[in-house]
Amino acid sequence: MNLERTPLLTDLYELTMLQTYYEHDMTGDAVFELFMRRTPRRGFFVAAGLQQALEWLEQLQFKPHELDWMRHCGFFSDAFVQRMADFRFTGHVSALPEGTVFFAEEPLVQIVAPLPEAQFIESRLMNILHYQTLIASKAARCQIAARDLPVIDFGMRRAHGGEAGTWAARACYIAGFSATATCLASARYDIPATGTMAHAFVLAHDSESEAFERFARSHPDNVVLLIDTYDVARGARRVVELAERLQPEGIQVQGVRIDSGDLVANARMTREILDAGGLTSTRILVSGGLDEYRIADLVAAGAPIDGVGVGSSVDTSADVPFLDSAYKLHQYEGKPRGKHAEGKTDLPGRKQIVRQVDPNGSLSRDILCLTDEAVEGTALLKPVMDGGKQLPGVDEELSAARQRCADSLGLLPAALRALNEPGDHPVTLSEGLVALRETLIARTRTADHPDH
Repeated sequence: MNLERTPLLTDLYELTMLQTYYEHDMTGDAVFELFMRRTPRRGFFVAAGLQQALEWLEQLQFKPHELDWMRHCGFFSDAFVQRMADFRFTGHVSALPEGTVFFAEEPLVQIVAPLPEAQFIESRLMNILHYQTLIASKAARCQIAARDLPVIDFGMRRAHGGEAGTWAARACYIAGFSATATCLASARYDIPATGTMAHAFVLAHDSESEAFERFARSHPDNVVLLIDTYDVARGARRVVELAERLQPEGIQVQGVRIDSGDLVANARMTREILDAGGLTSTRILVSGGLDEYRIADLVAAGAPIDGVGVGSSVDTSADVPFLDSAYKLHQYEGKPRGKHAEGKTDLPGRKQIVRQVDPNGSLSRDILCLTDEAVEGTALLKPVMDGGKQLPGVDEELSAARQRCADSLGLLPAALRALNEPGDHPVTLSEGLVALRETLIARTRTADHPDH
C-alpha cells in the first residue's frame, strides 16, 4: 500500500476552475489556509498527516494516461490539457508541526502559491490532513482517559480502507499509543508491534488448554493468552496450570487478554486467580468496543488492568466521524479575501498563531494574528516547504511528533482535557485581524466585490 499519488484523486471542480484561471491569466499568488471549525465533543485537535501531505505535494504531476482521461472526458480544452502536462506545485507551505495541539479556526496548514496551484491541491490535501488529524485527536482523548496505562491500536480491520488503517496507527502513535497490531504500520513507521491470538485459534483446538500450550511453545517470548472464549474464570485457571508446566523450561506467561463481558469484574476475578497461582507479574489486557469514555470508566472503577486495546471506535472516530474542516482563500494578489455567508464566516489575511503559556506552565491562550503583527509568545506555524520542496529538517522521526504531542497535551489545563464538556475556546483574535475582518465585511455590504 503506497500513498495514492495520482492527481486525479480530486474533485472535478478543482480542474474546471483551473482551466478558467489559466484562460484569464489569474496566476497571482494566493494564500489558502486549512482549518477546523468548532466541533461538538472536541475541545482540541492534534495535528497529524503533514509528512504524507508534503510527500504528495513534491511528487504532484500528471502522467500521460491521466492527461488522456482529461482529454477525452469532455470537460477540458486541448490547450488546458497540454498545459497540465507541466503542472507542478511550486509554492510555499507553513504548517503546525505534527503532534501540536491546536484549536478551531487556527490554520493547520497555510499555502502561498500561484492561484491555480494553491486551488488544485485542496481536495487531496484535506483528505490526507483531515483523516490523520481526526484520528490523532480521538486517540489523544483515549490516552488522556487511560492516564498511565498503555493503549494499543487494534483497529485496522474496521478502518475505511488499507491506507486509512495504516495512517490511523501512525496518528495513534503520535497521540501517545504504545503499539499497533498493524504490521505495515510497524514496518513503515517503526511503531512497536504487538498482538496475541484470536478466538478462532482457541476454537480450532479440541481444548482451551491445548490451544494455550501450543501458542506458548510457538511464541515463548510473547505468551499473551486470550482467556474469554468460553469462561473467563476457567480460562484464567488454565493459564495458572499452564504456567506450572512451562516453568521448568523457563517460559513465562507475560499476559492475558479479556475481550468481552463486564471488564471490571472479569479483571478483578482474573487478578485474584492469577495472584493466587503465583502469577503476580502476569499482565491483564482488556479490549472490546473501548473508547475514551469506557476507558475512563475502567480507570475510575480501579480495574486491575495493565493495558487496553482500542479498535473501531478510534480508527473510525465513531462519535465524531469527521471534522468540519475547511480550505479557504484568505488573500489573493496581496488583497484580503474571506467568505461571509450566513453561519460560515472566514478570517481573512495571511495569519500566524502565537501561543502564550502562564507561569505555571499551562496554556493561557492562543492569539490568532496577521503575520506582520508583533505579538508576544511562541509562533506555532513553521515554514516546511519552499519552491515546492521540503525544507531541511522537516522530515523528522515520528518519535519527535509523539513527544511534541505529549508536551502539547501537558500544557492543556484540566478544563480543556475534559472528555464531556471541554472548557472555553482559548483563542483570541488580534486587533489587526479583527479590524481587517470588519473592514472586509463592511465592503461586502456595499459592493459585489470587496475591492470595488
